[in-house]
Amino acid sequence: MKHISIGGLEVSRLGLGAMSMSGYYNIGSGSDTESIRTIHRALDLGVTHIDTAEIYGPYTNEELVGRAIKNRRGQVVLATKFGIVSHAGGGPGVLDSSPSNIRAAVEGSLKRLGTDHIDLYYQHRVDANTPIEDTIGALAGLVAEGKIRYVGLSEAGPDTIRRAHAVHPIAALQTEYSLWTRDPEVELLPLLRELGIGFVPYSPLGHGFLTGDIKSPDQLSDDDWRKTNPRFTGENFFKNLRIVDEVKAVAVELEATPAQVALAWLFSKGNDIAPIPGTKRVARGRRISQLTNLN
Repeated sequence: MKHISIGGLEVSRLGLGAMSMSGYYNIGSGSDTESIRTIHRALDLGVTHIDTAEIYGPYTNEELVGRAIKNRRGQVVLATKFGIVSHAGGGPGVLDSSPSNIRAAVEGSLKRLGTDHIDLYYQHRVDANTPIEDTIGALAGLVAEGKIRYVGLSEAGPDTIRRAHAVHPIAALQTEYSLWTRDPEVELLPLLRELGIGFVPYSPLGHGFLTGDIKSPDQLSDDDWRKTNPRFTGENFFKNLRIVDEVKAVAVELEATPAQVALAWLFSKGNDIAPIPGTKRVARGRRISQLTNLN
């Protein structure tokens, strides 16, 4: 598989997001064993970039990834995120990017992941109560200690990115970007290229919609968060199906899958873009195999 550089960090062109392995997308049954098999299959196919976060679960997704990469750590560019769990008493769902919380978060993540370092450590969401300079200063300290290698931001705006990058180089920004979510093209992509920051699109397949596999809201279980997402409810769902029909038409013409078309579109936007689609079952690992052939 082709590798690219995001802010100086070499990753596979296609990564694997592990969030769906901890209950966020509940279509059918799944298991930790199957999720681990899926991660192993991705690694066998040349995927190196695995993405998780302490809030996924919370904690259980990092533990799962840690079990999956045991004895295979050298094959993995390991990314995780902090900042939506307050370790000072607030708990999960409370934004906290204070230096003391970062210290508690990274130690917990290292333990759960079974590693002595994290390759790419993101601030998951901007904390309005902590100056970004303080947050990045603390992360720079972790880089100096060898606990993390590169620093990332997630869902940060242009001003925050500039201020953060002035304190310590930011390797990557993680934000939603796909055929049907193009907001980053206006301000973010030009800024990232100006500063030499890579871009890691999450949900590059539109939360599964662009694969063409979801044809009715009834396929979504009641505890699937997409049940309350405006794009998946009411008339919006069926209007968006027409977008998927267009993607399918292109896929038929190219003898490809809709997922391949959606990701190829992203790849065409630049060699500094490394999307992280997710899946949690080897039965869909066929899609990983198909996607690894894209450049």
